[in-house]
Amino acid sequence: MIEQTVDVPTSAGATATFIAHPEREGPHPLVMVFMDAIGMREELRDAARRLATVGYYVMLPDLYYRTECETSPLVSAGPAEEARHAVFGPSSALSARDVMDDADALLDYADRDPAASPGRAGCVGYCMSGPYAVNFAARHPERIGAAASVYGVRLVTDRDDSPHLALGKATAEFYFACAEKDDWSPLEMVEALDLAARSYAPKTEVEVYPGADHGFAFPGRPAYDKVAAERCWERVLSMFKRRLQAA
Repeated sequence: MIEQTVDVPTSAGATATFIAHPEREGPHPLVMVFMDAIGMREELRDAARRLATVGYYVMLPDLYYRTECETSPLVSAGPAEEARHAVFGPSSALSARDVMDDADALLDYADRDPAASPGRAGCVGYCMSGPYAVNFAARHPERIGAAASVYGVRLVTDRDDSPHLALGKATAEFYFACAEKDDWSPLEMVEALDLAARSYAPKTEVEVYPGADHGFAFPGRPAYDKVAAERCWERVLSMFKRRLQAA
């Protein structure tokens, strides 16, 4: 497998982007991975590697490059509110417009790399980036064939740009993995998302993971749930195989 970190030029500078893909039998379908609020770390790179080992050209950008935040593992010291701010504060400085601009730059970079296929692509967003995966699929309906949100937050809001309203603008198949115990995406929001999916996007599955907490997908999180995490991988990989491998 080939892996590297490159500075991909954007309208705001450059984002350090981890790229991984198989060494042989390319070009490979693009999958863009949008990080969670905690930021860049090795377990995110491991997730990218896992996707790459089964045949994808994977891009994992550092979305915090506009800020002075040093992306790091979980904050484990200090009062709860201070720790919460340290982890989630930087995410509040991001806007969907900024992230979509960055994603466009990443897509352009991939299109100029012969290792990446110009066909159907996929994306997956964790936590704060669940909405970004939805928005990117809606932004590029001609290109994005599959999009996954793993315990995504703020997927249904009363704003005109709420991600659930973007479902109908996409042609992608969507998969939403939702934790049963999630203060950032409570079950009433999940139910509203499921209702919207039935109305706007027939090729959508909204699945609640019983007993799972927000953050269940990564081993470095206190909420890690191996059974739930592996089930999520099975769902996402299966969708990508259906929707991207024929491209």
